[in-house]
Amino acid sequence: MKVFVAGASGAIGRPLVRQLVAAGHEVTGMTRREERAERIRTAGAAGVVCDVFDAAGLEAAVRAAEPEAVVHLLTALPQRLDYRDKQALAPTNRVRAEGTRNLLAAARAAGARRLVAESVAFFYAPEGDAVKDEEAPLFLAAPPPFGEGAAALAALERQVLEAEGMEGIVLRYGWLYGPGTYYAADGSMSEDAHKRKAPIVGKGTGVFSFVHVEDAASATVAALERGAPGAYNVVDDEPAPMSEWAPAFAAAIGAKRPFRVPTWIARLLAGRGAATMSTELRGAANAKAKRELGWRPRYPSWRQGFADPEARG
Repeated sequence: MKVFVAGASGAIGRPLVRQLVAAGHEVTGMTRREERAERIRTAGAAGVVCDVFDAAGLEAAVRAAEPEAVVHLLTALPQRLDYRDKQALAPTNRVRAEGTRNLLAAARAAGARRLVAESVAFFYAPEGDAVKDEEAPLFLAAPPPFGEGAAALAALERQVLEAEGMEGIVLRYGWLYGPGTYYAADGSMSEDAHKRKAPIVGKGTGVFSFVHVEDAASATVAALERGAPGAYNVVDDEPAPMSEWAPAFAAAIGAKRPFRVPTWIARLLAGRGAATMSTELRGAANAKAKRELGWRPRYPSWRQGFADPEARG
């Protein structure tokens, strides 16, 4: 299969390109910088330099690749996410609204039949069960900057799932860990954990669902090869409250056990959005991805992944 990967130099894109090439697919990877395009070529794929907001250039690049399928992994996240900054997600929100529109138009113009796009599995509304399937409503009323982020994701998902004449698939990835992520050895979460700046908020009741970047990539390969249109949670088998995973993460990287802080202090220091996520977040169930994609994560639990130095990256 000919596959065009937008965001091929990102945390998921790098292992995805490698896995697609290993599976025998013909891959074109898009990035915004020539040095990253060269790394894509070294991995065995064609590398193109393009900006998703350059609609004409994007269409030309996708047409030249003649893909049967297009993968949308584009984001514009900062190296460190400041939850107090109400505009922290604004660049990525633009990518998910305007960028998705441009990429979808380019894919359609190139004759692609399938579009697989990145979403997230941690914006489910904090109501009812602690673990959600794909039918649960999104947390559109979340405090800034998360409410705007959820709205942008909802817009992305609508565009992909309702794309006329194409098979649209949305992959809702859990909290990513591994090379190139906030939880990598050189990531901001690891840095904060070592400085004891990543406390457990309140009782740490927010439920997190993680997925390693290699597992996120393998689920993407499965979706390209055999996924039916629709949304899929791509997470490991063990959703866990913050009170459980945060101490384990700190121990795995050799940091001291995180402090506990009252919720009201977290609101003051990190903002209402961060406090809400830490105490009210819902996890996600992966039963649909396992059943319909035939996917199994290499790391069934974050416990295994956190404990493996190679996996942490």
